[in-house]
Amino acid sequence: MNHFTGKAALLALSMISASAFASHWSYEGEGAPEHWGELDEAYKTCQSGMNQSPINIDSTAKAHLSPLKTAYRDGPVTLTNNGHTIQASEKADTRDSITLDKQSWTLQQFHFHAPSENTVHGKKYAMEMHLVHKNANGELAVVAVMFDKGAANPELEKLWAVMPQQAEQNVSITQDLDLNKLLPKEKTYWRFSGSLTTPPCSEGVTWIVLKHPLTLSAEQLAKFTHTMHHDNNRPVQSLHGRVVVE
Repeated sequence: MNHFTGKAALLALSMISASAFASHWSYEGEGAPEHWGELDEAYKTCQSGMNQSPINIDSTAKAHLSPLKTAYRDGPVTLTNNGHTIQASEKADTRDSITLDKQSWTLQQFHFHAPSENTVHGKKYAMEMHLVHKNANGELAVVAVMFDKGAANPELEKLWAVMPQQAEQNVSITQDLDLNKLLPKEKTYWRFSGSLTTPPCSEGVTWIVLKHPLTLSAEQLAKFTHTMHHDNNRPVQSLHGRVVVE
């Protein structure tokens, strides 16, 4: 995998929620995903990259993947509507982390897309959560959790209850949120090498897509989509020969 430097990773991570870039790209019209690579020189990888996310998970290769080990103890402290998504951010000294490739990856933030960005055999899920982690080298790993429409999600409701309705608003999260309850009990997964799904679309990101979906209610989904005013999913990208392992 072609990892990018720690400094570049940090810059890319900050760009996910940087309001300075909010006017440059969107999910509709002239700033829509098919134009991202033309909007700014910094976004050219969105157009020219060969390892872009999201993808359609269809053909896979069997591998002896190590179990995903999660250690989520603290939970997020702020919830932000950045105009592109609803993002929950961790405190700087959070203990929330995963173990992957015998390394510790610290949770930076998590956010939501509706409908899902990654698809499975062509199926879009109602919503997808991305938990963005960083290791000591500044490399990124995203754990993706899918949501089907069904029973209401009590843990999600703790965030939805304080969801900022206007872009560039953020609030403190006062309720104790158990991040473990936003993950399925069975943590089998697909893995592939990809990118950020928002500009600058930086590559070298390890993707872990959990196979078992959770549920959210139709009302919870409607509140998110009403707040966003539009779908906020990037279309699936070509694999260019990449292999998805499970």
